[in-house]
Amino acid sequence: MNTIYQIIKRTGLYICLLLLLPLSLSAQSTLAYLNKKGTATQLIVQGRPFLILGGELGNSSASSSEDVERIFPKLQRMGLNTVLVPAYWDLIEPTEGTYNFSQIDKAIDQAKKNNLKVVFLWFGAWKNSMSCYAPLWFKRDYKKYPRAYTKAGKPLEIASVFSENVYQADNRAFKKLMQHIAEVDSDGQTVIMMQIENEIGMLENARDYSKEATKLFQSQVPQQLLNYLLKNKKELHPQMLRKWAQNGIKPKEPGRMFLGQTFIRMKYLWLFIMRNM
Repeated sequence: MNTIYQIIKRTGLYICLLLLLPLSLSAQSTLAYLNKKGTATQLIVQGRPFLILGGELGNSSASSSEDVERIFPKLQRMGLNTVLVPAYWDLIEPTEGTYNFSQIDKAIDQAKKNNLKVVFLWFGAWKNSMSCYAPLWFKRDYKKYPRAYTKAGKPLEIASVFSENVYQADNRAFKKLMQHIAEVDSDGQTVIMMQIENEIGMLENARDYSKEATKLFQSQVPQQLLNYLLKNKKELHPQMLRKWAQNGIKPKEPGRMFLGQTFIRMKYLWLFIMRNM
């Protein structure tokens, strides 16, 4: 739980990079990990501190094997040691329940050939708020996988983060991806980190106005989250402190009463973290 709290304390709203989660006890010793040393936190790769000199591919640059074969050698010649590579849900699961990891394999293979480490960016149910990299079967079935709504009631090309079906579909695909990475990079020497989703949240409006989201917006703050906020009030992000200064701490009030629109963002983050830890 300390990891969850640290993420909330340091970012306030957004989750960034997480370590590639161990998939077996036998592999733990070889996987990259974060090591706290004094006031610094070091990334340890192959038993030694590792400074990422990284380059990130364009949003769709890893969708073509030809582009990957062309770009990776250039990155190596530039003196980089790490490449951030999108992993596209729509390419990985083009048909529900059927998985294709050819682009993942290509990226790992080219990384090994060019002495590069890989950080995969999971473009799953969300990418920059939108659900543009979700597969067509997912987007077409908007009744099973509901969308977020604007205040005016317009559905958006954004899957609702508050839908259990959306979560389960994304989660199944992500698990399959992690299992595949564990198999093809079994020594844990190439894939060193994983970014889970990318810039979740909302465009157009500050929050999702779907029925499920509005119900949560009207509800009380989760007690576990509230306990942490109260205990660490002085260490929180300045934006959080300003909200409290404006509205006061009212534990029994709905989240909207003491955090306003920030509350729904915290709900996004809280729900997202709790489901992915």
